[in-house]
Amino acid sequence: MAWQSFVALRYLTAKRKERFISVISLISVMGIAVGVAALIIVIAVMSGFDNDLKDKIVGISSHITIESEYGVKPEGELLAKVLGTEHVVAASFFLNGQALLRRDENVAGVVLKGINASDEVRVSRIGEYMVQGSLAFGKDGMIVGSELADKFGLKPGDTISVISPAYVKGKDFRICGIFKSGMYEYDMNLAFTSIPRAQELFAVEGLVSGIEVKADDAFNVAGIRRSLQTEMGPSYSVRTWMDLNKNFLSALKLEKTVMFIILTLIVLVACLNIASTLIMTVLEKTKDIGIFKAIGATKFSIMSIFAMEGAMIGILGTALGAALGMGVCHCLKTYQFITLPKDIYYIDRLPVNLQIQDVSVIVASSLMITLLATIYPSYQASRLDPVEALRYE
Repeated sequence: MAWQSFVALRYLTAKRKERFISVISLISVMGIAVGVAALIIVIAVMSGFDNDLKDKIVGISSHITIESEYGVKPEGELLAKVLGTEHVVAASFFLNGQALLRRDENVAGVVLKGINASDEVRVSRIGEYMVQGSLAFGKDGMIVGSELADKFGLKPGDTISVISPAYVKGKDFRICGIFKSGMYEYDMNLAFTSIPRAQELFAVEGLVSGIEVKADDAFNVAGIRRSLQTEMGPSYSVRTWMDLNKNFLSALKLEKTVMFIILTLIVLVACLNIASTLIMTVLEKTKDIGIFKAIGATKFSIMSIFAMEGAMIGILGTALGAALGMGVCHCLKTYQFITLPKDIYYIDRLPVNLQIQDVSVIVASSLMITLLATIYPSYQASRLDPVEALRYE
């Protein structure tokens, strides 16, 4: 151990005449620990929200949507052209429309989606989300989300009336299944039926809204979108799931960035305490600094002593904070003891996604701020004149 680090450790651990300085050192350690722990927990939760919501969006909808303003004829040649595009693994026709569901005195507006069940299970994860019944629509079958089913008291085999522009008095459908995606917005406001029944309800015989496309990588769809747009021509609009949810995804990214900046201020305040601790330590150890300089210590050596003392405080606080933050994240992920109101937060539990790169950035940022906080007091200590320091001793 170099003599500078030995002295720095002694200054940090030895009992001081000024206990106030020791208290400030402890506050600095705890402040950094709390800041780092809060950063790790909040960023992990924000990442969890981000990944969970993206997974729900991709799970219930397709990666890419191809639509036309005038409708699309569901022809096999068109589907074959889409499937022939590189990185496309599945495709299916769909028909979207707004409808009202009515049962007794209950009425709710939904997005009614007409699908081909055998193709849809290859494009989305709707088959995996089924909790009751099946996707076998039959003649007048319909599947609804679990939240909507709870609201109406529905179960497979029940009948519900669908009101649409073509059936203002309502048309009866049989509930053949109930799905649960885990995202309130979908489970409450989305229903599925077969394409022929949807065409009948919306009076668009022979047409569909467009084509749903599944890519081999949900997060690398920009190039596939460009290829499909070139292949399909200007009469078709090709959009990815990121395009359709652009504002929502941008808001998630912005919130994560803002939370990182705000919580970093906690660490910054704690590091200012380190600076004040070192300044008071320099004043307390003026005699020692004078002696060190008198026996030949360089300015760099004096700077190193106080920089190391500040770094030790920062490393200790950062280590405690990282351990605390990761421990809390592990408990939140394992036991899920915090639940959320589904109608506000879209999901019913607090998601946690602790990523090593996020922890690394937080720890590195904390240590960097700590080192910056030691520069001024260490530099001031190195400038002390040994004659002045020892004059009144």
